[in-house]
Order: sequence, then structure tokens, then C-alpha cells
Amino acid sequence: MSGAAPWAEWLVSALIVLGAAFALIGSWGLVRLPSLMERLHGPTKATTLGLGALLIASIAWFQLGKGMWTTHELLVSLFLFVTAPISANMIAKVHLHRLRHAPGAAEPGPAGTPAAPSEAADWATHEAPHLGTAGDFEGD
Repeated sequence: MSGAAPWAEWLVSALIVLGAAFALIGSWGLVRLPSLMERLHGPTKATTLGLGALLIASIAWFQLGKGMWTTHELLVSLFLFVTAPISANMIAKVHLHRLRHAPGAAEPGPAGTPAAPSEAADWATHEAPHLGTAGDFEGD
């Protein structure tokens, strides 16, 4: 970084190494963890945190090394931190929905075989509209 203080170079370098380590750990978790629900944690937690550190390093490099602000990294961070939890939530809902309709489809993980969702737990999946409600087309 031309013209930047040595502490700024160390800061950016540390953020790059930290971000790369979190991204590697999250990617490794995605590949190595046994069940779908366990594999969700790798990309949604560690990899997102790693990419956030890399984006902060980029912001710091442009500000401290070049003397200019950039908004590209902020937009990428906003998009990433909004879409990662939403996509993980949707994947988890589909997984729970499939478990409900195909009992015994769950693969055992290190903690044992996960319990099937109960029939009363309708918060996790879409269900057919009840008779007499707004979505019921048969009762109209």
C-alpha cells in the first residue's frame, strides 16, 4: 500500500488472513459435515463472517492506502448479510417439510438421528389451507 502507515498494512493483512481462515473453515464444514442441517452452519455462519472480514479489509485498503471511500463493498456486505440467513431459513424449511412427508429420511449425524417434526409444528413448513379460511378455494 503506497503511502499507508505500517499499522494500516498490518490491519489489512490481518483482516485478509482472518477472513480467509473463516471462509476456509466454513467451506470445509459445508463439505465435511454429515447432515443437511449441520451443513447449513458452514456457509451461513463462518463463510459469511469470513467474507465480511475480507470486505472490511478491502474498505480499509481503499481508505487507508488510496484515500478514497468505496461503496461497492458495503453493497456486497448488505446483500450478503440479508440473503444468507433467508436462504438458509428456506433450505431448512424445505428439509423439515421433506422430513414430515417422508419419515425415516433423516440421516443420522454425530448427535444421533434427528427427531421427526411433530404434526403440531406447522410453523416450519407450508400447510394446506384450513376449511373456511381465506386460502380455501374448496369452501368458496
